[in-house]
Amino acid sequence: MSGNSRLCVAVHVLTWMALDQRDSAAVATSQRIAVSVNTNPVVIRRCLGQLREAGLVRSQRGAGGGWHLAHEPESITLLDTYLAVGDDEPLFALHSSPPSDSCPIGFGIQPALRQVFGRLDEAVRRELAATTIADMLCDVLAQQPATA
Repeated sequence: MSGNSRLCVAVHVLTWMALDQRDSAAVATSQRIAVSVNTNPVVIRRCLGQLREAGLVRSQRGAGGGWHLAHEPESITLLDTYLAVGDDEPLFALHSSPPSDSCPIGFGIQPALRQVFGRLDEAVRRELAATTIADMLCDVLAQQPATA
């Protein structure tokens, strides 16, 4: 199984933009962000489009144009980001085809799993809602090697 990386890319983009925002002369472009994410600028443009639709970023055209956070990093949560990039899908899926109703396990497995998966989903959403892009920037910068 492979995980969906849209949330990871979107958080990277927003955190990068929060850092870039500190330097008023810097302009966030899909090309510059793509270098940091190590992906194609098209992937970044697609992500930025979703973030713009959600009201988390805005674009500016013309000379000196680029992308900007639409809100302060302290007010953008990872849950906002998660919802913006279309990851509002269940974290875990049930069987792709219904299990056997004639089997005692098959009959009861899906209702039992729904309860567990529901609790997991609530816990993940609480954690995402409690973490902001400003928190991420602080944590990322704390990972930087000390300079001599």
